Amino acid sequence: MGDVYEDPLAELALRLRTLRAQRGLHMGGLQQRTGLGRTTVSQALNGQVVPSESTLVALAKALGTDVEPLLALRHAAARVPQVRQGLPRRVTRRSVRPRVQPSFEERYLSYVTERHSQLTVVGLDLSRPERARWPLDAAYLSLELAERPEDWPAGSEESNRPSVVVKRAEHALANCRRVLLRGLAGSGKTTLLQWLAVATARDELPEELADWRGRIPFILPLRTLVRRGPLPEPHDFLSAVSTPLAASQPEGWADDVLARGEALVLVDGIDEVPQEHRGATRDWLERLLATYRDTRFVVTTRPSAVPEGWLTSSHFTELSVRPMSAADIGVFVHRWHTAARHNAATDAERSQLRDLEAALQVTVRAQRDLAQLSSTPLMCALICALHRDRRGHLPHGRMELYEAALSMLLVRRDLERSIDVPEGIQLTEHQSVQLLQRLAYWLIRNRQTEMERATAMALVDDALPAMQAVAEQGTADQVLTHLVGRSGLLRQPTMDTIDFVHRTFQDYLGAKAAIEAHDFPLLVNNAHDDQWEDVLRMAVAHARPTESADLLRRLVERGDAEDGHRSRLHLLAAASLQYATEIEPDARRLVEQRARVLMPPRSREEAEELAALGPGILDLLPGPEGLEADEVGPVVKTAAAIGGDHAYAFLRRFAQSLPSDSAPYDLVEGWEHFSADEYVRDILLSFHDWNRLTLTVHTHDQRQALRLLKPITSITYRQAFTADEIIEHLSAKHTQALRIYEGQRLTGLKFIRKLSALTELALSDCTELTHIEDLAGLPLSDLSLMHLPADFSFNALNSLPGLTDLSLYTRLPWESLVGLPAPESLTSLHLGGWIGTRLAGISKWQQLQDLVINTAPDNGGWQEIATLTHLEELCISEYDLNHAVPMLSVTYLRLLPESDPQLDLVPELFPNLERFFINCRAAQSGTIDIAPLSQIKRLQISISYASNVTGLELFPPDTVKLYPRPRTTDT
Repeated sequence: MGDVYEDPLAELALRLRTLRAQRGLHMGGLQQRTGLGRTTVSQALNGQVVPSESTLVALAKALGTDVEPLLALRHAAARVPQVRQGLPRRVTRRSVRPRVQPSFEERYLSYVTERHSQLTVVGLDLSRPERARWPLDAAYLSLELAERPEDWPAGSEESNRPSVVVKRAEHALANCRRVLLRGLAGSGKTTLLQWLAVATARDELPEELADWRGRIPFILPLRTLVRRGPLPEPHDFLSAVSTPLAASQPEGWADDVLARGEALVLVDGIDEVPQEHRGATRDWLERLLATYRDTRFVVTTRPSAVPEGWLTSSHFTELSVRPMSAADIGVFVHRWHTAARHNAATDAERSQLRDLEAALQVTVRAQRDLAQLSSTPLMCALICALHRDRRGHLPHGRMELYEAALSMLLVRRDLERSIDVPEGIQLTEHQSVQLLQRLAYWLIRNRQTEMERATAMALVDDALPAMQAVAEQGTADQVLTHLVGRSGLLRQPTMDTIDFVHRTFQDYLGAKAAIEAHDFPLLVNNAHDDQWEDVLRMAVAHARPTESADLLRRLVERGDAEDGHRSRLHLLAAASLQYATEIEPDARRLVEQRARVLMPPRSREEAEELAALGPGILDLLPGPEGLEADEVGPVVKTAAAIGGDHAYAFLRRFAQSLPSDSAPYDLVEGWEHFSADEYVRDILLSFHDWNRLTLTVHTHDQRQALRLLKPITSITYRQAFTADEIIEHLSAKHTQALRIYEGQRLTGLKFIRKLSALTELALSDCTELTHIEDLAGLPLSDLSLMHLPADFSFNALNSLPGLTDLSLYTRLPWESLVGLPAPESLTSLHLGGWIGTRLAGISKWQQLQDLVINTAPDNGGWQEIATLTHLEELCISEYDLNHAVPMLSVTYLRLLPESDPQLDLVPELFPNLERFFINCRAAQSGTIDIAPLSQIKRLQISISYASNVTGLELFPPDTVKLYPRPRTTDT
């Protein structure tokens, strides 16, 4: 008797996956053998659509199997109504034969999916913590990530270009092989890794991440790994995170997966590693990178844990999680309430949740300070939970939110749900907090975020003799079990370990314990360590007025005494002011006096540091009177990033005090943090040259506000819009520059022809475009093409006779530049680091005056560059000047080194230099010796992000500029 399949399509998919595993083929290999597209193969193996007959024939041939049984299943599937097309299918069948046993790889991918496919949603179900979980694909929100553009070094003359490029996570990751992801506590870093792991395991990554498909994910939480001793080698990855399948792992399997480049290694929490061990963690990563060059890595950290460029020498792209936008907050609030309604027991409760959602959506939009508090997923979830728990009333301020959340999670849920004595243990809120503080403070003192259950039980046991009312109810084991099961704050990742549901709660409770223990010296002695930063802030909040003043004075005194930590400690003291309910006036003046020395900010990084201190710093920000040119932008950026009514008032006064004929770039960019219409009317229109501003549009509200700024001459879109939406407020006669950095919704470019005055065009992430033939004959002089599809055609470049400036930051289809059909009249050519094309052939553009290359030229490449007799400006990264030849025409050289900058070779190779720029952000050493450059007379030098510069005494005053500009006793 043959098999009878209730779902023949699912059975077909199962057979294909089994055959693939038996043949040892990964997705890329199967795609290569069949000649089919990755999406086509993926859909066939996942049962998402009925594959065509030709697809099955190609798959059967590649898998070495008879096609007839597969075709029979296909014909049966075609007769079944496809009501769930596009969703993974479950096989339901009855068979007289045993099922084919899944391979280890399939079992592991299934485990990853099951293990990580749910999120813990704070406060989702107050009576049943075990139900405070929600499917990842329903709860996951794609956040925005920011990256500094590759060849736009800060501090250079290109200051009018964006300091960061902001994209949705899947777009930002698309062209990266190695990523260092920075984000604040609760910003969604771990959730993003969880989503990557599950989507990869299910083979459900979006089209933007097609190159990431077919890989095996390994999630490695450092909080767990560092507690267990030396960091693991690949064969120990599974056992190190207590994967039940570890014992059945085939010998050499993990090594083989990584060696084939089929692994996705997700390393979570560099900040969870004690500071003194981070060097060893970096060595461990670099050993893995050197051994498994083709493996993809994503590493997460809090921003202050490691310096910028920490992994740049290993070719990591640094991305930062952006605060949630107003639109994101709205989506998050809706999803939280949708999940809560799913768990609700009655129709009345569901109706109440709908009303609460509507009210909270209005409240968050109306109250800017609340919106600022809601800008991370953790805080937004807390606000949703408290809003529900308090029937629409919310506490004010961050610490009040934490305190109310603790009360809600610890006691009120049981009281309000009539759950009196769960597990036979009844603890008051105070008793629970005392016990939890002990656990939190032990973790902080020992620089851990996870502990053995036996350690936690011993800590509880030590506390019980002094807590008679608790001791009488049960043993330490029973009390700990109650805390894990009922507190909503502890969890048990494995049978043997305990941790807090989020690091923020650990820091809050640990800080309270430190204050109660009067451990001020311990707090201050560790204040330079980023793992203690939030603990210090919260300790100031918990302390009484005299205690907080004492703590702040100690911080200032230590900063005064230690040059190496001075700025960090003084900024931390200033950041802590906003947490104190009451502070002695003398202590406040002392802290603000030290903070003013760090004013005004002179770089994007300094602006971000100050903005993190909160609204209180606005009272210390100067300007614009008396500000230097390099200070105006960072001051504006600081205020804009802080947001809120106070910041808006500051920016409005700042704009009114500026000359009316020049709006700083950062002031224009600042509108993304406020109401678009209001910002345009109050700030941008106060400048006479408002119609010549370069505007950047991030949201639909900003796009609508363009009607107030017509005619628009220069515009950048960083949100995906349709062609009609893009040109709605533009002018055929006036719009000269158009940059579209999110072109996913564009299917053609004919609309560009309506902009007759357009001379500059940039296109990025245009996933539906295959060519630029619609641009043929247009008078474009400047064209940038970035992140375009693999099959994109560049043939129409030779149909742009006026083209002089060309930038290519996308994969090119040729082995060398010989095939690039650009006009020979080019005067500027910028090439990204991932073009995949040798520089051979570059000599045909003999009119080039400006050249940017982000891949190391070989000997032949250097020889050809040297033939460009009109070349005046050269920018290079990933270079080796030992292979270069003299270039007499170059008068301006920009270097972006990742190791030794080789400045000793510069005078001989570029003897006619007039200007020199170097960005040391990615260099392994922050020290640079510019003495060799003294051989070049009258040279103007600009240096960015060098922690130490030697040889300055060899140059006349004002010939060397440092960015950020160093602070002295006078400036």
